[in-house]
Amino acid sequence: MINGERRGTSGRSQARRAELIATGRKLFAHTSYDALSMDDIARSAGVAKGLIYYYFSSKRGYYLAIIEDSVADLVTRAAGHTELPRAQRVRRTVDGYLRYAQHNEAAFRTIVTGGVGFDTDVQSIREVVRAELVATIAEGAYGRREIPPLARLALLGWLSAVELIALEWIGDQVPDREAVGALLTRLLRATLATIEEFEPSCPQPPAEEPSAGGPVLQGFSAEV
Repeated sequence: MINGERRGTSGRSQARRAELIATGRKLFAHTSYDALSMDDIARSAGVAKGLIYYYFSSKRGYYLAIIEDSVADLVTRAAGHTELPRAQRVRRTVDGYLRYAQHNEAAFRTIVTGGVGFDTDVQSIREVVRAELVATIAEGAYGRREIPPLARLALLGWLSAVELIALEWIGDQVPDREAVGALLTRLLRATLATIEEFEPSCPQPPAEEPSAGGPVLQGFSAEV
């Protein structure tokens, strides 16, 4: 954890802290940092303002804890479903990313744009998330998290495009999430094909086998 604000070690204290973070996630999901005062937050949480300061020291500490908590959910979902075929895992990762952007708009914008000015803590959170997402995509595509530098750069380039597309999309969310997910998955397929040209040790994953009674899914080109 970057923020490190973890006062209170008892189960009751940790539960109260988790409740405050859950409240904050709802408040900051579509509201910017500056638009909410500590009085607003305390009122919504039904607690004294001093309790929030006790657990998080400051509004910024509270906000960073909320971002870290929500981002942890994103990373956990991305790394999950290891029992699924590789292509399906990647599509779930793309869809989970878009779901996060859709339901945590303010936090997502903060992470992708780096916050107000240059916030080193937010930048650190962003780098952790990007590294984990690239590793997850690599594992889904190649069965391993460690890949050559050129392949990693290519996946980072794709992820940068994902960030910009998601930023544009969450404004009015048109087209729907499924269509955007299909677009991003198709772009990933093209990226993986290009990686193979430059890095033969990273061959493009083969197309999936036909499902029972269903059509063949062409690798990562199928819809999310």
